[in-house]
Amino acid sequence: VQLQACGGGLVQAGGSLRLSCVASGLTFSMYRMGWFRQAPGKEREFVAAIRWSGIGISYADSVKGRFTISRAIAKNTVHLQMNSLKPEDTAVYYCAGQMRAGTSYDSWGQGTLVTVSS
Repeated sequence: VQLQACGGGLVQAGGSLRLSCVASGLTFSMYRMGWFRQAPGKEREFVAAIRWSGIGISYADSVKGRFTISRAIAKNTVHLQMNSLKPEDTAVYYCAGQMRAGTSYDSWGQGTLVTVSS
């Protein structure tokens, strides 16, 4: 599976952005897609995930109530709507695909930079 992420940019604190991740290849066999982020000098962290079936959504505590993950199966796309952005949300955001339950994410997009100014 190949993943292509887009939608990052510069936004002021309190603003919104929507990230998109388009999957191609063996998408019919995908189990879950997730978003991760990595801020400068920090380790990559989990943001949100959704099962390809649409059942089962999870969020990191730091983004609950502000971010919403959704998928459009017809377009093989997963979105991450980010509202009420904070400067600490600044990071490179990556989408990732997990082919089987209980395994690690094995397909990664190239990352898209989100910068939130104060």
